[in-house]
Amino acid sequence: MTKSEPSASERLLDTVGPAFGKLRRSSLLEVENPISPKDLSRTLVLNIVLEAEQDPEPREVTVGAVSTHLGVDPSVASRMVSDGISAGYLIRAASQQDGRRTVLHLSPEGRELMARFRRHQRAAFEAITADWPEDERLEFARLMLKYVASQDALRNR
Repeated sequence: MTKSEPSASERLLDTVGPAFGKLRRSSLLEVENPISPKDLSRTLVLNIVLEAEQDPEPREVTVGAVSTHLGVDPSVASRMVSDGISAGYLIRAASQQDGRRTVLHLSPEGRELMARFRRHQRAAFEAITADWPEDERLEFARLMLKYVASQDALRNR
């Protein structure tokens, strides 16, 4: 019994996962106002807090929520949060829903880092796709947002 060759579509789809892995392993291009590697890793936690605050129904973020969202051990999440606090990007506060819990908020410095990070991401996207036709750049951006929305919908089921 011979194994049939995968179709061009199957080969293309088989390369998507490794491509995402490569994106995750590489840092953003050195563009204007670069983000340090340490602050780049801090944005993982800061982004969770920022997204929760910007949600139409804002959610409180705890160390446990960071652990769950990033898929890391609670002790790892705790160290990441402590680092963000030490760097001045995060603030611990009592929960408004349950005063026994501690929740996380962005400090003004954390908000500024995230604003700078967003500008950096935009500049990197523009640099990477600079030689693409404008309609392809916009279509890729639209499809990436659709992909992320679908991923979030699966996570929230």
